[in-house]
Amino acid sequence: MQQHNSTAHLAVNASLASTAPGRPVTPSSAAAGDIIYEGWVLKKRRKRMQGFARRYFTLYTSGLLSYSFQPGQPPRDQVLLSQAAVSTAPGRKDIHIDASNATFHIKCLSEEDFDRWMFAFRSILAQELPKSRRSSLARSATRGGMHFAKASLVVEEMGATIAELDDALAAFQEEEQKRKRSSMRTKSEGGHSKDHGVLGLFRKGHHHGESSHLGVPEPGSAESPSSSELLKRMATALEQLKHQHSALNKTFHSYPSIDTNVSSTVGSPLPSTAEEDDEVHTPTTASPGRKRMSAFSSHSDGSVWYDAPEYDGPEEFVLDVTPPAEEGQQNQLFHTNSRLTDRTDVTDATEAGSSTGADTDSESEETAEKSFTEEPTVVHRRTSLPSGPVGDEGSLFAVLKKNVGKDLSKVALPVTFNEPLTMLQKAAEELEYHDLLSRAAQSQDPVERICYVAAFAVSTYANTKHRTGRKGFNPMLGETFEEVRMHFIAEKVCHNPVIMAWHAQGEGWELYATSSGKTKFWGKSMEIIPQGTLHLKLGEEHFEWNRPSSFIRNLMMGTKYLEHIGKMVIKNTSRGDSCTLDFKEGGYWGPTNVVSGVVNSSSGDVLANLEGKWDEQMARKLDSSHLHVLWRITPFPKNAMQYYGFTAFGITLNEITPDLEGKLPPTDSRYRPDVRALENGDLEAAEREKQRLEDMQRDRRNRGQECSPRWFKQVGDEWLYQGGYWEQRQRGWTDIEPLW
Repeated sequence: MQQHNSTAHLAVNASLASTAPGRPVTPSSAAAGDIIYEGWVLKKRRKRMQGFARRYFTLYTSGLLSYSFQPGQPPRDQVLLSQAAVSTAPGRKDIHIDASNATFHIKCLSEEDFDRWMFAFRSILAQELPKSRRSSLARSATRGGMHFAKASLVVEEMGATIAELDDALAAFQEEEQKRKRSSMRTKSEGGHSKDHGVLGLFRKGHHHGESSHLGVPEPGSAESPSSSELLKRMATALEQLKHQHSALNKTFHSYPSIDTNVSSTVGSPLPSTAEEDDEVHTPTTASPGRKRMSAFSSHSDGSVWYDAPEYDGPEEFVLDVTPPAEEGQQNQLFHTNSRLTDRTDVTDATEAGSSTGADTDSESEETAEKSFTEEPTVVHRRTSLPSGPVGDEGSLFAVLKKNVGKDLSKVALPVTFNEPLTMLQKAAEELEYHDLLSRAAQSQDPVERICYVAAFAVSTYANTKHRTGRKGFNPMLGETFEEVRMHFIAEKVCHNPVIMAWHAQGEGWELYATSSGKTKFWGKSMEIIPQGTLHLKLGEEHFEWNRPSSFIRNLMMGTKYLEHIGKMVIKNTSRGDSCTLDFKEGGYWGPTNVVSGVVNSSSGDVLANLEGKWDEQMARKLDSSHLHVLWRITPFPKNAMQYYGFTAFGITLNEITPDLEGKLPPTDSRYRPDVRALENGDLEAAEREKQRLEDMQRDRRNRGQECSPRWFKQVGDEWLYQGGYWEQRQRGWTDIEPLW
């Protein structure tokens, strides 16, 4: 393929330039490669912080979009526009293409180039949209376990079909009257074409002249019945359809939790759950026994939106906010200029120790540590939750559709989209396999040591295997969570942006992190972008790494699934060696959730190779036929899918066991009433308590009495544990104010 000096060129004739945007493109050169458009653009690299790279993209008439390093080279990756969402921002040259198997973020080289690419994309969308929308509802209805709320949409769709058929019948009657008044010559010459236009609606196409499912023969044929008989048969079929629609509609009225009139659902939803005054309210679902409400409002325009039927065809979105470019200032992520941070910065270390009740006497700390380690020998933990998910989760796509390209951290969701854990508890959940760190600390081989660290880093994703539809509760400022099994303490230290700090330690190891993140919806998938560095100390050695992005796929149609994609580089800052883990993107036919790794020395020599899956195991390759299994996942409980997809470890995180009674501070997540209500299956109480807690937090902020971090202090861009929690735990929580 000849390379052109221009940024791109159309493989169509000159007459295409006059075609209106949005109309199907019919290139004259389709036989010569079927290329609609091709050219150079800038594509965002898969790994974060690496910017954009120049790539050659080609769009085919089939809707296939592929790219390569150079024209004529084999494609590196490809997506089908017929299954993609295309997003753009006004005034920008960015185009975001989110398909079921990959997401492309590209920048056009000029405004003219942008217009041409969008014209080509819209030509494909214009061809695919009608086909996809017609079949969307039919495919949705055939899926097993279709919710009654979606079945009500079938009723509405049937009503629309009846109205359309009614109009067609009226038009036919009017046309029939005109034909009767015309001359016999007009009937013989023009009648066939007129009948064809109306009755074409009922004929099957290209099936050897077969008539329609209503049994209507071809007009003008020898067997054609009289017009009056034809009208009578059409009217009878219409009346039968009306009766069926009425009976189906009445049937749904027997179910109190079903909304049988989607278009008129404007009742009062549950209280809003926005944590900030400028947040967007989203749908809230009432508990069983109350009519399900799908509406949600917006502070900006007060509009009301409703759940839409599942749809797997192409979509085009226009972003009302400019999506941020590649972030090159990650070091400034956790720096805040809020009043809270300023007050913390000027606090003297001695004053901080006094405020937490920390005793500087070494003997006291040793006593506290000894007391902490003396746990009961046997703690019986639960193996199930009091209740599984209650009520309809609602349409996540209906919520996200109006927030394409936005950071979803400011979009407040109702409790039906939550799971009964806070984000602090979910951070502790990732440390389930902390015993791998003890093995790493005990190892005398530095290569084996970093292999165990890598296995632990992969194991932190294992709990997400069945978790794709719900999120954890956002903690209150000053909320804490402890987990004695790995000496874990976490605290929310900043509200905007949401920042959590945590610290854990065990035999020979210490692990800590400042955790935050962003979540963005790109049209068909949701990207979760973790931010913050994890730090691990093993004796005198220090390791650190960052986590790659995660994607929730098939949000619009099909079975949702989670992918972790990108590279994770674990660096030993003390020795200089490193381990690079590659979380591979799954394909249509190949294996999924694959992770491969390479351990390199400080000089770049390969010391070891790792392979496995983040939801199964990780192993070190000893030779072509032998592996050393470093980590293997603990089997999920048999009833895991009945309890939010939790692991056996996750089920225990919100439990108050006998060894914790009377020892937890009033700020611990286990005491949150909204989380406890959701765990017990009481949606109304959970929604009510969540709203109350957020109102209390807002009131404290307005009165200037916002909680200050007690157990962590800001050092540069990170929040570090300053000690004192476990000592205070032994003495009691007399000076800790509750948050609820």
